Amino acid sequence: MSRSPGSIALFLRLVKASVGAQARYPASALMLTVGQFLVTGIEVVAVWAMFHRFGEVRGWTLGEVALFYGLVNCMFALADALGRGFDVLGTEFLRSGAFDRLLLRPRPLALQLMGHDFRISRMGRLLQGLAVIGFATAQAGIAWTPEAVAVALFALAGGVALFLGILVLQGTLSFWTVESLEIANVLTYGGVQAAQYPLALYARWFRRLLTFAVPLACVAYYPALLILGRPDPLGAPHWVGWVSPLAGFVFLALAFRVWGLGLRHYASTGS
Repeated sequence: MSRSPGSIALFLRLVKASVGAQARYPASALMLTVGQFLVTGIEVVAVWAMFHRFGEVRGWTLGEVALFYGLVNCMFALADALGRGFDVLGTEFLRSGAFDRLLLRPRPLALQLMGHDFRISRMGRLLQGLAVIGFATAQAGIAWTPEAVAVALFALAGGVALFLGILVLQGTLSFWTVESLEIANVLTYGGVQAAQYPLALYARWFRRLLTFAVPLACVAYYPALLILGRPDPLGAPHWVGWVSPLAGFVFLALAFRVWGLGLRHYASTGS
């Protein structure tokens, strides 16, 4: 992905155009945003109900788990807003032949797709995640020191990169399957659900999957432990939370390598 001023300017213009088109129908945009807030809020109620019934879950309190929930949902909300173009690649671009038009433009394809449909409604999930982080702060007594804020922002960036990488892989499948496969939602929405809870609650094989295959634990679990000032029940050193979000950027880089293979496979709709 090019970082030239022209490419960034194009991306910002595309985002502005997308947001402007949605803003022409403010009532619709507002209702979709509120809908996102309320629909994801049902998940919060489910988490609260579980802790209200059992008190603690293997030593984890509601406030601590709320931090995991809030961080992961903020990550996914931003990645989902940026990666919508990859999600609809097969249906809106490949089938219609519009993807060829993108190929003719002297700008990175990834930036064009990321700016294609920047959804305002994803603000609903983002605001809900921020609200839950505020709840976690009060419940768990989190001290937002400069170090804790730095860890949270680094984890947020790594998480956005990770989820964006998953969406890139989902879009890449469209080069072979014409449309995005629903099985990819196992990694997106399923990943959000899995990362909302501490890694220590899961079986060993699943912990390894979330750490080394799809490194959700690296962008959520270890940084959250650092913010909470809590030692890892699994024995990981304290400093892991400072570096583990890098795994999200590595995952995104690998996803774009696979994206490159998909591009080379693409033969246009007219062939």
